[in-house]
Amino acid sequence: MDIDALKSAHPEHWVKATAIRTLALDAVAAANSGHSGMPMGMADVATVLFEKHFKFEAANPTWPDRDRFILSAGHGSMLLYALLYLTGDPEITLDEVKNFRQLGAKTAGHPENFLAAGIETTTGPLGQGIANSVGFAMAEEMLRARFGAKVVDHHTYVIAGDGCLMEGVSHEAISLAGRQELSKLIVFWDNNNITIDGTVDLSDRTNQPQRFAAAGWHVQEIDGHDPEAIDAAIVAAKKSNQPSMIACKTHIALGHAAQDTSKGHGALTDAEQLTAAKAAYGAPSEAFEVAPDVKAAWEAIGARGAEARAAWESRLASLSGAKQREFARTIAGEAPKKFASTIRALKKQVSEDAPKVATRKSSEMVLGAINPVLPETIGGSADLTGSNNTKTADLGVFDETNRAGRYVYFGIREHGMASAMNGMALHGGIRPYGGTFMCFTDYARPAMRLSALMKQPVVYVMTHDSIGLGEDGPTHQPVEHLAISRATPNTLVFRPADTVETAEAWEIALTQSGTPSVLSLTRQGLPTLRTEHKIKNLTEQGAYVLAEAEGKRQVILMATGSEVALAMQAREMLQADGIGTRVVSMPCWELFAAQPESYRRKVLPAGPVRVAIEAGVQFGWDQWLSGERGRREKSAFVGMSSFGASAPAGTLFEHFGITAEATADKARKLVMGDWQAAQA
Repeated sequence: MDIDALKSAHPEHWVKATAIRTLALDAVAAANSGHSGMPMGMADVATVLFEKHFKFEAANPTWPDRDRFILSAGHGSMLLYALLYLTGDPEITLDEVKNFRQLGAKTAGHPENFLAAGIETTTGPLGQGIANSVGFAMAEEMLRARFGAKVVDHHTYVIAGDGCLMEGVSHEAISLAGRQELSKLIVFWDNNNITIDGTVDLSDRTNQPQRFAAAGWHVQEIDGHDPEAIDAAIVAAKKSNQPSMIACKTHIALGHAAQDTSKGHGALTDAEQLTAAKAAYGAPSEAFEVAPDVKAAWEAIGARGAEARAAWESRLASLSGAKQREFARTIAGEAPKKFASTIRALKKQVSEDAPKVATRKSSEMVLGAINPVLPETIGGSADLTGSNNTKTADLGVFDETNRAGRYVYFGIREHGMASAMNGMALHGGIRPYGGTFMCFTDYARPAMRLSALMKQPVVYVMTHDSIGLGEDGPTHQPVEHLAISRATPNTLVFRPADTVETAEAWEIALTQSGTPSVLSLTRQGLPTLRTEHKIKNLTEQGAYVLAEAEGKRQVILMATGSEVALAMQAREMLQADGIGTRVVSMPCWELFAAQPESYRRKVLPAGPVRVAIEAGVQFGWDQWLSGERGRREKSAFVGMSSFGASAPAGTLFEHFGITAEATADKARKLVMGDWQAAQA
């Protein structure tokens, strides 16, 4: 690559792009860790984008109608940090750049959205950024349909690398975006032909432009170092009625001795080579030095959006007062005043009617009541709408003909669905929920983990939550999945016992601001256990006494979901034997663990024997069986210790010993002091 030709052809552009390259080199060298090559290779694209097209104001990084920039190739994080510092972002200072990858710095190894407002999403796991971007673009379309183009009209721009496009989630995202004709989504592919192991053809021969075109994208191929070609491609992309992919042929680690090699992907820390690269660029030699005129030019780019932001504020002010207030409420993520009363009314009705329904149906009943009250909810399913019960009559279907629709047919794309919902939540103004079978959380797991890490209140509606789904067998019967979800930090896992608990779980999930929720729901019908209406949300306590012991309390039965009804039946048997038995429903362990110790002691006091019942593995239950004043020799578990089988649900519960009789039998043996027999 002829560096001198690039410098002489576009000198003003060159010095601005060079500032990105040298900051990346210096930060990675100082940290002795990181990825220098991608920021160096994509600096030209980023410079043209931010200078000529990107709608933003560095001083107001959360302005709702700003364009969104997503660095899907998150390992190249110094590209983003350099842009934020250069344009004058108040949080990403030069000191932050100097502290790249250090403890407590906002400039983490990979971008983390919760560290600085200018970071739109957390990337690093390749493919997640481009998959998030589909949700960002969908959110923009949905909110524009709801509030009008006067206040919602922006683009989502993405830089993705070869790794992003090799990851399977990219296929789900690309095909979904093409189907939905998300014309405000523009992806730059950093086509540098390099991975860690070597050149791309070691592992992949995909023709990426043809792949995108086949999925319904507008595709262009350009020289990623030619600012005029980059500008023209962005102009053309913005005119297209399809999502756009711009294939940018670039040189990784441009101008460095490691250019066009796999070494260029990683940390370029050799001092002599760094000095030589700066000399070739014509850049200042001192570490982290940016010429004052270059910094001023970048800051002018960062300030340019003030005019657009002020014009937007004027347009927002021209809306009616009610619409302004609704827009502010929606963007802030606050529930409307009617929400709580709607939940209370539903609970009261259910307690009186006492229906026997599957909790997936309970969930549909709740959504039917609250979706009309919360216009920001967006529902969907990974091709299991009729099974997940996620679609209510009022939603309408979101597609290219109806941007006001609030239900998304995600297709068989669990991972893409979950990643897109993260994007919707990150964008703001949307409360996304999506469904699949509980067992297929495996397919969505990387994005579910990122929901928790990014503190996004996405709701995962996971139905068919145990062997209770029956004949589909062990491939579809989750046994370990509750434990996996519960093991994930900053995640609320709800397994409601009836419609009342389901309504309470939804109330909590939809008022979270920084925590995702997993709703574990049954296929089989369950009786209403909460027949006495209480205004208070008992599920908010995580666990509570559903039925108190009559006489001396000798046994505490703990259960979740479908097994709470079994616990109530076992209680009747034990009480008939004169054994006082308390039943504790535990719909959300995380919320119970967060309660004051005094409350937990009231629910789980020392003394009585304890039996837990759940149609999943025991992993995690020892926290409540032998912890919290319990004792191992006075506890037992009724549940699964293997995978399931194919048979009707009732047969399976009998076969695996998850019955009221088995529960009562274990409790009796523990009361008699025969711990060994109770474990059989």
